Amino acid sequence: MSTTSTKTEKVARAAGVRAATGSAGPGRGRKQGSKRGSMGVQNFAGWLFSTPFLVLFTVFMAFPIVATLLMSFTDFGLRNVTHPLEANFIGFENYTKLFSDEKFLKALFNTAYFVVIGVPLTILLGLVVAVLLNNGIDRARTFFRVGFYAPVVTSIVAVAVVWRFVLDPSDGLIAGLFSEVGLTAPDFLGDEKLAMPSLIAMAVWRNLGTVMVLFIAGLQAIPTEVREAAKLDGAGMWQEFRAITVPLLRPTLLYATVITTIGYLNVFEEPFVMTQGGPSDSTLTVSLDMYREGFNFFHMGYASAMAYVLFVVIMGITVLQLRLLKDNTK
Repeated sequence: MSTTSTKTEKVARAAGVRAATGSAGPGRGRKQGSKRGSMGVQNFAGWLFSTPFLVLFTVFMAFPIVATLLMSFTDFGLRNVTHPLEANFIGFENYTKLFSDEKFLKALFNTAYFVVIGVPLTILLGLVVAVLLNNGIDRARTFFRVGFYAPVVTSIVAVAVVWRFVLDPSDGLIAGLFSEVGLTAPDFLGDEKLAMPSLIAMAVWRNLGTVMVLFIAGLQAIPTEVREAAKLDGAGMWQEFRAITVPLLRPTLLYATVITTIGYLNVFEEPFVMTQGGPSDSTLTVSLDMYREGFNFFHMGYASAMAYVLFVVIMGITVLQLRLLKDNTK
C-alpha cells in the first residue's frame, strides 16, 4: 500500500508541475506552434495580396492628397514656360484670398444652387420611378429599367451632344416644338437665367437611374408581410407609402442623398462640356473654377486651396446629413 501511494503522489506532483508551468506535453506544443505558424503564413499572404492596392493607393491617392494640402499653403505654379516650378510658403494667404475673390464666391453660389435644386429633384423623381417600376408596371419592366439607367453609363460627351441638339434655339428638338405652335424657343444655354436650370435638368436626367436602382433595391427588401398587414388593417395606397414604405426606406434614402449631394457638389462635366462656365459665369462651379486656376492659369497653390475648401464643405454637409437621419436609420 505504501509503495502504491508513493507512486500515486509522485504522479500527482508531476502533473501539478506540468499544469503550473503550462507544459502540456510535446503533442500539444507542436499543435500550438503549427497554429501560430499557419497564422503567420496567413498574415503574410494577406499583406502580400494587399500590396498592389496599397502601392497604388499610396502613389495615386494618399501622396497627391498630402501634396495638395501642402501645396495649398504655397504659391506653387508655373511662373512662365521657360522657368522651372517654384514654390514659396505663404501660409493662409490662398485661403484668405478665396473669400474675397468674387469669381470664387459666385462659383460657390452656383454650386450651392445646383445642389439645392438638383438633389431634391433627383431623389424625388428617382423614388417615384422606382415605386412605379416596382409595383405599377408589370410589362416591359426590364426595358424601362435599362432605359432609365442607360444615361448613367453613357459618356458625358455623347450626352452633351444630344442635349445641345435638344436645347439648340434654332434647330433643336424643343425649338421645333415651339415653332409648331408659332413661338420662338429661348436660348437655354445662352441665357443667364436659363443656363443653370438647363444643366440641372440634364444632370437630373443623367443621374436618375442611379437613384432609381438604389430605391428599387430598398423597396424589394421591405417584407411583404408588413404590406399585407397594413392592407388588412385598412391602409390605403398613400397611407401604406407614408407610414411603411418611406420609414423603411430611410437608410436607402440617406445613402442616395449623401452620394447625390457629393456628386453635385463636385459637378464639373456638365458646365465644362456644355457652357464652359458661361454665359457671364452663370454656370461656373467650384470644380470648374478650380480646374481653370490650376490648368489654365497655372495657379496650383490657389487651386489646391479651392480643393480643400470644397473638401471641408462636402465633409460638413455629409456629417450634417448623417446626424439628422442618424436616429431614424437605427
